[in-house]
Amino acid sequence: MKLYGIPLSGHTHRAQLFLGVLNLPHEFVSVNLGAGEHKQQPFLSLNAFGEIPVLQDGDVTLADSNAILVYLASKYDDTGRWLPRDPLAAANVQRWLSAAAGKIAYGPATARLVTVFNAPRDHDAAKDIAVRLFDVMEQELHGRRWLVGEHASVADIAAFSYVAHAPEGGVSLKPYPNIRAWLDNVRALPGFVAMPATKAGLAPEEV
Repeated sequence: MKLYGIPLSGHTHRAQLFLGVLNLPHEFVSVNLGAGEHKQQPFLSLNAFGEIPVLQDGDVTLADSNAILVYLASKYDDTGRWLPRDPLAAANVQRWLSAAAGKIAYGPATARLVTVFNAPRDHDAAKDIAVRLFDVMEQELHGRRWLVGEHASVADIAAFSYVAHAPEGGVSLKPYPNIRAWLDNVRALPGFVAMPATKAGLAPEEV
């Protein structure tokens, strides 16, 4: 397998993390976003939207981080643990995949884009979205180790990267002990792969 992306991308990291916990060997191929490699051929033949990450698995070429998670879970997890087959559990996982593509993307991910990559986004609006999201997550994680059910699922993988690195975008995790405990649970998964940290955002004492 080949995974195309950049180390500081949370979307890329979702796929890297899941490949790690599934113990699936792969080659990481760095894409030079600064040079616009993702908007040129041959990368556009892998993903016409010009976005990372992209996974190649034999004859399969697949873009979109959440789609990659669903594919890997469906193909390589015979237990059904990571992508539940029970209708309600599957729906609850999908709810968090939607949150990863929505509130997480527009909240902590966008706030981090501003501080780490100097992206022209509304930083205050992104931080507000992140705080509202975290308030809900904190309540839902009360007395629970995982976002859905009794085991880790792709919901946890999809949500982890940008929540864990929210302080880099100026959003503190101090008010959220349940979220911090959940992050530690994900970090304790066998095969866990960390995303590189940056020095952007909050000072250590504010995190």
